[in-house]
Amino acid sequence: MRRLLLATAAILAAVLLQVTVLNNVPFPGGSGPDLVLVVVVAIYAAFSLLRSRQRKAQGLTTPPLGVTLLGVGLVAVGGVVLMLICTANRGLALTKINGVPWVIPVVLLVLLIFSWLMARTRLGRYIYAIGANPEAARRAGIKVNRIKTIGFVLAGFMAGIAGLIYASNQGSMSTDINGGQLVLYAVAAAVVGGTSLFGGRGKIMHALLGGIVIAAVFNGLGLMGVSAAVQLMATAVVLIAAVTLDSLVRRRAVAR
Repeated sequence: MRRLLLATAAILAAVLLQVTVLNNVPFPGGSGPDLVLVVVVAIYAAFSLLRSRQRKAQGLTTPPLGVTLLGVGLVAVGGVVLMLICTANRGLALTKINGVPWVIPVVLLVLLIFSWLMARTRLGRYIYAIGANPEAARRAGIKVNRIKTIGFVLAGFMAGIAGLIYASNQGSMSTDINGGQLVLYAVAAAVVGGTSLFGGRGKIMHALLGGIVIAAVFNGLGLMGVSAAVQLMATAVVLIAAVTLDSLVRRRAVAR
């Protein structure tokens, strides 16, 4: 067991060193993306065939095998087109874009996994139920403390990924970063995306869109030469407006 733990620690350290430099490395050509595409298409094909087989075993209607294979083929074609776009170097008026940074597929992968987790699994439904009303969830037989622990573990895992991406973007890491401001941006992104601070409502995709809005505000003010204090106040105003709107919508829903 100790050897296994040491080997795992070494593997994770290697992954950490590799991921730290991914953001500044363009999505490369060659066999790397090809292998990723083959693996993704193979997983999708296996999942589609397995799902059709399960539905057939349960006596439910299933699409013909040709339709399933056609869907797999369309996914493969779309993957090839996406790979060609991501690996292409594009020259603009004042700069040159070397492919697409690795952080883009990492974010998309996280988005897909957690969207499926929250929308299609029992754990996701339990998390929504606990967020809406913990006491009602407990009375319904949900182990609230266990689900909360799993939720915090997932949040810590995502914070670790965010730290890796931040270190990759900066090229280094320091212990004196303004973590409070980053937490404010994260909360503002979720709330602007429609996630309720009172719990029970929100989607991963909407949180990503809210993050894009917050990033646009932050970067726009920075390009305008606005001071950091004004940027922080503007973000706080956006957050207050979103929270106020969420409270009004929630009260109206309760009144109805």
